[in-house]
Amino acid sequence: MEIGNLSSKAEYDYKLVQIAVNEGDQKAYAELMDRYRDSVYFMLLKMVNNKDDADDLTIEAFGKAFNKLHQYAPNYAFSTWLFKIATNNCIDFIRKKKMQVYSIDKPFENSDGSEMSHEVKSQGLDPEEYLIKKQKVVLMRAVVDKLKPRYKNLVELRYYKELSYEEIAQQLDLPLGTVKAQLFRAREFLFNMMKNTEGKI
Repeated sequence: MEIGNLSSKAEYDYKLVQIAVNEGDQKAYAELMDRYRDSVYFMLLKMVNNKDDADDLTIEAFGKAFNKLHQYAPNYAFSTWLFKIATNNCIDFIRKKKMQVYSIDKPFENSDGSEMSHEVKSQGLDPEEYLIKKQKVVLMRAVVDKLKPRYKNLVELRYYKELSYEEIAQQLDLPLGTVKAQLFRAREFLFNMMKNTEGKI
């Protein structure tokens, strides 16, 4: 495939992508992540202004990029492609969050200057939504139970007990970087397992 006008850095990235895709080489995935994790994280931190959200979004960005890695073409640098995925994912996250952000009990002025207040829809799920959510939780639990013990433990601490990365590192006496890397792998396993199990429950 024609590499075009890539810089030597981008050419090296493309070689790593080819090794990762063609040989399934975990070291190539890890090296791509090491090369861009910090820059993706700091870009996302500027967008969301929250360290935990930026951490989660960084992991999600790499997860999405690695799952689509076979689609990457060297018309432009891998970093450009990765940053686009990270940015789009972050914009979706911000949009979803904004729906819950504005104050529900604070009145606001409409165009003619009179005060209005929001009518808040009940947070309760209707029966169908509740059933779907319950099935998803059952499915998720079943999938998490299939993970190796160390990954299962991390997922439970992060997503069920909602501990921060720092709290998990402290509790398990592990370096922060190890916790983040293992959670990334755990989420990757979960994603693949969910794809295979979807619709079977």
